[in-house]
Amino acid sequence: MDIKSFKDLIVWQKSLAFANEIIELTENLNTKSKHYRLIEQIEASSSSVPQNIAEGKGRHTIKEYKQFLYYSRGSLYETITLLNLFHLRKWITDKELADLERKADEIGKMLNGLLNKLKPNN
Repeated sequence: MDIKSFKDLIVWQKSLAFANEIIELTENLNTKSKHYRLIEQIEASSSSVPQNIAEGKGRHTIKEYKQFLYYSRGSLYETITLLNLFHLRKWITDKELADLERKADEIGKMLNGLLNKLKPNN
């Protein structure tokens, strides 16, 4: 099956759902002082994952597409780092961290698979 739209990509669908879950999590955070910058940053990094997949799919060359997939992967790792910081601050539970890291790991593997699929077409 030929993928015509970024919306057809399972990795885009999963990363969009992941970003939505992160935003939902941040809406319910209860911190002593409001850490708006960190909350904004995790919302931005998580939402950048599907955004970069979509933007890359809309580019003209495989090289550009791959670059945006690398950006997407970087944003995913940034999100994981922020989740770990939130966990250290006790803003999220062990279970929440484990669940979100599992989902992020799956998305990361899917991004790597897509990048590997595109490699021969440098």
